[in-house]
Amino acid sequence: MLKAVLFDMDGVIVDTEPLHRKAYYKMFDDMNIEVSEELFTSFTGQATLNICEKLCDIFKISSAPHDLVRSKRKHFKYLFENDKSLQLLDGVLELIQDYVANGLTLVLASSASMPNIDRIFERFSLNQYFVAKLSGADLKASKPHPEIFIKAAQAAGFDRSECIVIEDSTNGMKAANSAGIFCVGYKSEHSVNQDYSFANITIQTFDEISFSKISAHLN
Repeated sequence: MLKAVLFDMDGVIVDTEPLHRKAYYKMFDDMNIEVSEELFTSFTGQATLNICEKLCDIFKISSAPHDLVRSKRKHFKYLFENDKSLQLLDGVLELIQDYVANGLTLVLASSASMPNIDRIFERFSLNQYFVAKLSGADLKASKPHPEIFIKAAQAAGFDRSECIVIEDSTNGMKAANSAGIFCVGYKSEHSVNQDYSFANITIQTFDEISFSKISAHLN
């Protein structure tokens, strides 16, 4: 029986990907590196430090990975505070409220840094719905490693067989798959070049996984 839902954030709850993309490319300019679209897309769903460590290795950057992280986060903070178009994705608040009303436990399991998670949750008043928030940036391994979802299920207080994950990135879906948790792949208009073969089911709108529909599907 379904007891808990583990949500990714970027691309599932809110589409901050355009802001992250702009912030990353401003950081690339700061570091005088040219990152291909293919390489950038491969980073989707991974923690910032993990990405910056790879960039330092690939491009032989003399600066420390943490310097790249600081540059990227500085640009993202400015964009977050000045871009008024940022909104929750269509239908996700209704889905969250539907799950809570039906007694499900919600946990956030995101690769974003905790300051960015807190900014989103405070801006859209989401703390009231979630029992815990986990940041992949604070864990030993980044998605596609399953650590974040294993710990999210523990934070929810239920067995992994009683949880589902909602993800939109290849790395996130791989992580859920490796954790042995049923994965819903959210394929929105913002999703680009992601591999949904790692998801148990794929959806395009959140009403496809309302409490009644996902419960019927799992049973």
